[in-house]
Amino acid sequence: MNVLKHMEAAFLFSLSVAGVASVALDAIPPAQATVPVQVQAAVQPSMPTVHVSAKRMTEAEKRQSLQAERAGSPT
Repeated sequence: MNVLKHMEAAFLFSLSVAGVASVALDAIPPAQATVPVQVQAAVQPSMPTVHVSAKRMTEAEKRQSLQAERAGSPT
């Protein structure tokens, strides 16, 4: 029963301790242990390109291809 009377005081105490700890941790400077990183980029002489030499299908070729596809697949 005595603990319930002082619950507000315990809460305020823990809140103040957390606040002080937060400020204290922010005051600590960050570590300066850095490792120098050596980076080498692979340079290609030219960018690879793709040349497409195909032609678009005509409407008649599309129909013929679609009919051949439907005839070959079991439905």
